[in-house]
Amino acid sequence: MEPKKNPQANVSRNSALYFAIGLAIMLALTNFAINYKTYDKEVIDIGMINMDEELEEEIPITEQLNTPPPPPPPPAAPEIIEVVEDEVEVEETVIESTETSQEEEIVEVEEIEVEEVEEEVEVPFSIIENVPVFPGCEKGNNNEKKKCMSDKISKFVSKNFDTDLAGELGLSGRQRISVIFKIGKDGNITGVRARAPHPKLEQEAARVINKLPQMKPGMQRGKAVIVPYSLPIVFQVQD
Repeated sequence: MEPKKNPQANVSRNSALYFAIGLAIMLALTNFAINYKTYDKEVIDIGMINMDEELEEEIPITEQLNTPPPPPPPPAAPEIIEVVEDEVEVEETVIESTETSQEEEIVEVEEIEVEEVEEEVEVPFSIIENVPVFPGCEKGNNNEKKKCMSDKISKFVSKNFDTDLAGELGLSGRQRISVIFKIGKDGNITGVRARAPHPKLEQEAARVINKLPQMKPGMQRGKAVIVPYSLPIVFQVQD
């Protein structure tokens, strides 16, 4: 029985070759399309460079300095040098030795008296061993003497302080004056300092404190010491 188709008309026999040729053509077209570049055809005016104008550098006018003339040459040395003999006698200084010899007598040194310098020791009123004694406060223990002294000083200040001075100065209301002073080793009042709303009040406070009587000085470890004391003075100005 004869076949109905011609074997040479079978197109599927070269399909692999045709497929490879088509793939190669597509790859070539794709590569060309990716790398294809276009440029604008507009003419860009970048201007013209004028090379005719040259930069002229301004040369500053300099003034010629007048250099001083060279110094004159030194005088020529004399041809004949005269040698003068040194006839002046120079006295040599003799340095005497300070070392002693065995034959030198030793002078006995008398005893040197060293004077003891008393230190100005200050002990606060609150911790002193023996408080200063105000006249009339000799009895009682240390705490009782402290209280007695504080009461006596407050009464003395209230009696002698001129409270009308604040009204004369134009002050009104409650006035407070802080006073600090020291009871010396001899029992006298020293170093009075006051701070008040007016200098006149400070002077009045210092005047009153300096009138305090002499006390028995405070004692610390059996020695008289300086005792600082602070006192607030508070009063109301009568309108």
